[in-house]
Amino acid sequence: MKQTITPVRRPSRPTGLSARQNGFTLIEILVVVVILGILGAVVGPQMLERPDQARLQAAKTQMQGLGNALDLYRLDNFSYPSTDQGLTALVTRPSGFPEAKNWAPGGYLKKGPKDPWDNEFIYANNGQGFELLSYGSDGAQGGEGFAADINFDDI
Repeated sequence: MKQTITPVRRPSRPTGLSARQNGFTLIEILVVVVILGILGAVVGPQMLERPDQARLQAAKTQMQGLGNALDLYRLDNFSYPSTDQGLTALVTRPSGFPEAKNWAPGGYLKKGPKDPWDNEFIYANNGQGFELLSYGSDGAQGGEGFAADINFDDI
């Protein structure tokens, strides 16, 4: 006796759902858009105030890294770079006095340091150590708020 197997027909959509329940309604989409708009209106202005604060913190972090690189330079060469040699002595082997006898192959930094406002850091060898500062967002000496000078000794 030969048995015939009849295929079971599967429904094209889950049972219990009508054709109208397969997607989102226009009202649901509008509710989501309104919620996103409210979040953007509340959170957006707060986020727009933060770039200056983030740049200030980045400048302080960069200055700490420069201070560490300068200390490593001093450990290898027995003195900090001269004011004339500047921070480029951390990237390329400096010439002049004091001679960098034990300058690390590859340097102490991969590229020349600039602050978050794309200005050069100010470096000076004062004989006892070094002075390092950034002029802040305005790139000029002095200033207040985010435009105030950032001194390595103050961080």
